[in-house]
Amino acid sequence: MEQENLEVEIGKMHCTNCGAELNYKPGTTELVCEYCNTKNEIPVSDEAIEELDFQEYLNNMMSSAEQVTEKYVKCSSCGASSTMEPHITAADCTYCSTSLILEDATDEVIIQPKSLLPFKLNKDEAKAAFKKWINGLWFAPDKLKKAALNFEHLHGIYIPYWTFDTLTHSSYFGQRGTYYYVTETYQSDGKTKTRQVRKTRWTSVSGNVTVNFDDILVVATKSLSQPHVEKLEPWDLNNLLPYEKSFLSGFVSEKYQVDLGAGFERAKQLADSDIRNAIMRDIGGDTQRIISKSSKYDNIKFKHILLPVYVSAFKFKDKVYQFFVNARTGEVQGERPWSWVKITLAVLLGIVVIGTIWYFAKN
Repeated sequence: MEQENLEVEIGKMHCTNCGAELNYKPGTTELVCEYCNTKNEIPVSDEAIEELDFQEYLNNMMSSAEQVTEKYVKCSSCGASSTMEPHITAADCTYCSTSLILEDATDEVIIQPKSLLPFKLNKDEAKAAFKKWINGLWFAPDKLKKAALNFEHLHGIYIPYWTFDTLTHSSYFGQRGTYYYVTETYQSDGKTKTRQVRKTRWTSVSGNVTVNFDDILVVATKSLSQPHVEKLEPWDLNNLLPYEKSFLSGFVSEKYQVDLGAGFERAKQLADSDIRNAIMRDIGGDTQRIISKSSKYDNIKFKHILLPVYVSAFKFKDKVYQFFVNARTGEVQGERPWSWVKITLAVLLGIVVIGTIWYFAKN
């Protein structure tokens, strides 16, 4: 797990009755004090979640209304940075337990998250989802499925994301392929035979297509394995709630490391396949070639959101494997060990089956 430049925020809320620290209970909208049983309701706003104008935001170089200043202290061991509550005089790093030097804290201005999906699964449910994933792995070592996995370092983290809406206009040049068939003759076993052979007639074409994109989702962290985190999708973004810090209580929220501009560049990469598909539908015919295309992006809107993930690692045969659990759906992604003995046996079995089929087909 990369630790360089990891910046996190640790949210802590306090009981309205006794002042004890509270943790958000996944799947609810309240904080229940474990000392006095007071229920501390989380205020959930019914305001519509606002999307911001991308160009206006960049041109104005961050409207102060959309910013928040947080004080970050950096771990001298792993490089992680986290915020501390004002009354805290001593603390350890969330990731490596190294004592933090609070005097070295610095102020940073970030874009305020607009919305989030609260944690829905608790730790026990995340562990159960992981164990189910382990048991379903093909070609996993038998000892892995029987291993006593240690979940001591399973952490709930709010991962930063950008979402982008945009209307794209693309012009293109390409070719439309139309199939046709010709009859060919050939020799087989001393006899002249015929067969139908498919050919393609190509026609040059050009045109324009428009595609409307809603909520292109871009991971804004570099600290975690991006391919694995992206595979945690889909997310139920229709259930986003307006940002409320109480939902962060007891969890970690990471500061974005992919800035807004870089986030949109990634969004354009993700949108490209849908644009290409729209162009090929517009070209028509039986098959298509895109020779060149140019896209314009209009009416760009964005949101900064936080999505809940459980992150941990397990050790197997002296090697550490990182894994992630979508804390809304239970989807698990991550690294895993392979049993090369099982893979080799499967390959050999496949060769035997293919050889047997070939033998009887020839005889």
